[in-house]
Amino acid sequence: MKILAIAASNSRHSINRTLAAYAASLITEADVEVLDIHDYEMPIFSDQREQHFGQPLQARNFYRKIGSADALVIAFAEHNGSYTAAWKNLFDWTSRIDTRVFQNKPTVYLATSPGGGGASSVLESAVNSAQYFGADLVGQLSIPRFNENFDVKKRQLVNELFRTKLLKLMEALRARVSAKVRSEALVTTGGYPFK
Repeated sequence: MKILAIAASNSRHSINRTLAAYAASLITEADVEVLDIHDYEMPIFSDQREQHFGQPLQARNFYRKIGSADALVIAFAEHNGSYTAAWKNLFDWTSRIDTRVFQNKPTVYLATSPGGGGASSVLESAVNSAQYFGADLVGQLSIPRFNENFDVKKRQLVNELFRTKLLKLMEALRARVSAKVRSEALVTTGGYPFK
């Protein structure tokens, strides 16, 4: 199983990247790739730029990267109650390739912040729009007060309540991927189970 862990942030010290990588690592048998959206920086999206330049290679590469994964773990940073400009721009360009950016991949949405809100506003926006952008959303979790609830040296959640919730969420993701693989195998074999 290949999991793509994405932080919707271009901070070099992103706590959401740390959270996404940690969450994906909880599925021990998974091959985890942590994506850095710095690798996909593009000019600010506009219709005129799209008409003039077409789809940037970075957007096409990002779309292909999602397509190569079995599951997605996306952690959203919150800027002024909404998406970061870097994520929004990458998403806008990619959605012009295919509105269903997430290509029906089983997906977990996360969000964290240093404060008590846990980036819950942006997480709610992402959850409400997930179905329109092709995310097979398994569930979501907001982690407030990241620096209190996550031990950076040990690289793990130390708050047992949030740790338990996240473990259950990642197990649900693993189960969704497994069910999808079995379903696709039945279609491929004409509906006959493997012997």
